[in-house]
Amino acid sequence: MKTAIGVPAAAEFAPAFERYVARVRQVADPLGELSVQRARFLARLSPLTEEQAQFRYAPDKWSVKDLVGHLCDAERVFAYRLLRIGRGDVTPLPGFEESDYARAAGAHRRPFSDLLGEWSVVRDSTTALAASLPETDWSNTGTSNDAATTARALLYIILGHTEHHLAVLADRYGVR
Repeated sequence: MKTAIGVPAAAEFAPAFERYVARVRQVADPLGELSVQRARFLARLSPLTEEQAQFRYAPDKWSVKDLVGHLCDAERVFAYRLLRIGRGDVTPLPGFEESDYARAAGAHRRPFSDLLGEWSVVRDSTTALAASLPETDWSNTGTSNDAATTARALLYIILGHTEHHLAVLADRYGVR
């Protein structure tokens, strides 16, 4: 049975996330899109060599490896928020500083295949979590990073954040 999640309204997330939600607002089946996006992501990045994965389009920018590590960390954070809010927990959740996480992750020291494997496992976990939520819980609202956020919005943010970085990979790294 297909779950009717619905597209989040602007009031369901912080304005900073509009750029992510806008990228996937047309997605009618966000649960299915998690798997479709996973396959597209891996098809695009799996062919890269270790050397290509070290590429930075500017000296002070993330490498492809750093970007994949960032996607792992960010999706974990967003999925944790989805878990808490989806389960009805109204405890305010803090933000996180992505640059600090990326620096601490040390993705540049890891084999690229391990990073892709990790991202796949994180995405599979997100997919399982999202599939476990009953239709009634998608409208649950909590506070994340000092803003009201719904479970539904978090799912669209996860998808849109990945789409954002796929576009960055194409535009700035030449990974198409």
